[in-house]
Amino acid sequence: MPIRQLPDLLISQIAAGEVVERPASVLKEVMENSLDAGATRIDVQLEEGGVRLLRISDDGCGIPKDELPLALARHATSKIATLDDLEGVASYGFRGEALASIASVARVTLSSRSADASHAWRLNAGHGGGKIEPAAGTRGTVLEVADLYFNTPARRKFLKTEATEYGHCVDVFQRMALARPDVSFTLSHNGNVRQRLMATSPEQRLKDVLGPDFAGQTRAVDETAGPLRLSGLAALPAYSRATRDAQFFYVNGRFVRDKVLAHAAREAYADILHGSRHPAYVLFLELDPRGVDVNVHPAKTEVRFRDSRGIHQFVFHVLQRALAAPVQAAAESASERASRNFPPPTYAPPLQYQGNLAVAEPAARAYLDFARSAFSDAQAASATAYATPDSTPDYAAAALPHSRHAPPIIPPLGYAVAQLHGVYVLAQNEAGMVIVDMHAAHERILYERLKNVLDAGTPPSQPLLVPALIHASEGEIACATEHTATLQKLGFELAAAGPQELIVRAVPTLLAQGDVPALIRTLLADLREQPASRVIDARRNELLATMACHGAVRANRSLTVPEMNALLRDMEATERADQCNHGRPTWTQLSMKDLDRLFLRGQ
Repeated sequence: MPIRQLPDLLISQIAAGEVVERPASVLKEVMENSLDAGATRIDVQLEEGGVRLLRISDDGCGIPKDELPLALARHATSKIATLDDLEGVASYGFRGEALASIASVARVTLSSRSADASHAWRLNAGHGGGKIEPAAGTRGTVLEVADLYFNTPARRKFLKTEATEYGHCVDVFQRMALARPDVSFTLSHNGNVRQRLMATSPEQRLKDVLGPDFAGQTRAVDETAGPLRLSGLAALPAYSRATRDAQFFYVNGRFVRDKVLAHAAREAYADILHGSRHPAYVLFLELDPRGVDVNVHPAKTEVRFRDSRGIHQFVFHVLQRALAAPVQAAAESASERASRNFPPPTYAPPLQYQGNLAVAEPAARAYLDFARSAFSDAQAASATAYATPDSTPDYAAAALPHSRHAPPIIPPLGYAVAQLHGVYVLAQNEAGMVIVDMHAAHERILYERLKNVLDAGTPPSQPLLVPALIHASEGEIACATEHTATLQKLGFELAAAGPQELIVRAVPTLLAQGDVPALIRTLLADLREQPASRVIDARRNELLATMACHGAVRANRSLTVPEMNALLRDMEATERADQCNHGRPTWTQLSMKDLDRLFLRGQ
């Protein structure tokens, strides 16, 4: 066939194949135009999932009568005029293709009234344009898109069910609503209002769209470095999802799916979220528009950064710092929320201290022993302020304040009052009650300390008073022999003691109280899965997580009150202490309001 010029309608229909994938694509393009027009209210009406009708109305600046035909023409736009405009574009739209593409595959009616017009004007778009007629309407624009793909039935066959198409429209609606909390949005489907979002604060809009569960399980993010700023909320691992449906990343207000940003976020969560779970977040990256190219994908959902490595490192480190914030942040937030509604509670010491301070002296000694064996030297040293045997009454007054003493500053996680079934520590703080999973919490503490000591060099080893003999298979013995240098870097000293025995002479000091045989077997199993050259670098944290899990206090181990307080203080001083190494929460807070609700107090 000879080369020929394609007709305009066919060109627009080809472009529609890239821009108008489904009703949700139409909704996105039109809502972006409304926001570019300065709208403070956007109403969306759908019928049959948007296939039969999409009607989007706004109160933006409107389109003058003479420009209505241009609004539906190909490559006609008010957003840019030169290449410099394109390189620094800050608006959502700029190509001038969307409305023309939509009008080529649907029946489109465009009504608009500009600020200086006495009434609105309506354009019924046909294949070659339509007639402009007077219409009623307030300032703003109304676009109706009916019978999508009525003239391209082959494309219409690829659309899914009404429920599926409506679901995609809801996704687009929510993404736009999250980006602009200052704008009111309404969504109706088949005559029923499904969502009504009033203009509000960013925090409230997050709650309205994603629910209070998300908002209550997040860390605030807000850091600036030169021209870069990252803000928003990053959910804790306890709110992780099976899919990526709760990942919202915006670049200069535009929702994007970018591999650089997604990888940076995934790496920031790598140390606290394991397995097949996906993190949740709503993050806004702001930068000079000239530092990002938004003209690389027809749907404008992909971008290209001039300095992708710098952007990656910035996002990664900001998120990592936010997620690694000590436990005080969350506990103090709970305390602040409670203090707005309830006065600080009056603390009473646990039963074993009431009228019998002699019991505190052996407990204080046990506390010091536990702190020295299971926690850092610095923590053990600071413990003397609470648990010096020579001043036991002072310990009881300071660590467990009650009505006979002026209440001191209460730590974020409060003070332990009991242990439940050898698994959970119950504590009382200013907000109410704290429940701690003692194994998960201690596991995180050990893990972070193992990383720190390994970063500083080889972890200090503690020789075993009686070397441990472990029954081992030939494969395990061969693995231990092959990885002797790696094991020494981790703080272990072991060797073959016979055809089916390993002798362990030293272990890392932090793990001396753990289950040594189980730890060695699990560690050797991990080492056998990877080449020796990659063990320390590529899988270092996985190995340290295994070591911490086996070194942490086990369930059903009875702890004294001082031991439980030692655990709480170390949690407050440890990064990422909100989650264990597997992404499970280590503690939760029940405020006085929560407890009152459980027991119907005040109702």
